[in-house]
Amino acid sequence: MTPVAYTRIPRIDKALIARAARISVADLHEGLGAVAGRQCLMSVQMRPMHRGRPVCGQAVTCYNFPGDNLMLHVAARLAEPGDVLVVTNGGTPHGALWGDVMTHFCQTRGIAGAVIDGAARDTDRIAEMGFPVYSTHISVSHPEKRGPGSANVPVVVAGVTVTPGDLIVADSDGVMAIPPHLIEAAVANAEAREAKETAIRKRIDGGETIYDIMGLQAEVDASGMVEIEGTWQDAQG
Repeated sequence: MTPVAYTRIPRIDKALIARAARISVADLHEGLGAVAGRQCLMSVQMRPMHRGRPVCGQAVTCYNFPGDNLMLHVAARLAEPGDVLVVTNGGTPHGALWGDVMTHFCQTRGIAGAVIDGAARDTDRIAEMGFPVYSTHISVSHPEKRGPGSANVPVVVAGVTVTPGDLIVADSDGVMAIPPHLIEAAVANAEAREAKETAIRKRIDGGETIYDIMGLQAEVDASGMVEIEGTWQDAQG
């Protein structure tokens, strides 16, 4: 099959991206609802190689043949400042897809981060550089540069289908890929959730308990739980 690379991705309103960038992955996950929130959330295997720098930008995708990273270099050339490279070889640890030289290149280009379903290496150096990289594997395994593969096509990354132009949001809790048509609702719901949690924190500071604020007694009663005065040893006679 002939490799193919598409040069552009559909663009999302920058103001909407900026709103999403201020929100945690947890709140955006909740803002999407039970079904879409799970569909957009990548596997817990996808973990950060850095600390303290969340990511929010549009996906420039590539599929690489296992053991090869040629299409990563194509995608990196096509990516624009603020984009996030989303890279996969099917999730295998064979052939490191990412390393410190590509990290340096992306930093100089203003790329926002990288999400790698496969192996990354040079992890200590990348952590020192402070560039946001998420990966499912760490391995120094040598990559070839022969192809085949594709760039800016839909790919499956850590259990999630990512389409070029999807909004990638990532922090220390995890990585999500949100399709453009879901972003507005996700952001609005997450902002409302943040406001609600701010009000809850104020009530906690005022001396209330989470148990009472959330009205959990009704849920406990419905569970049929029996509350016994004393210790469990007392119940043994």
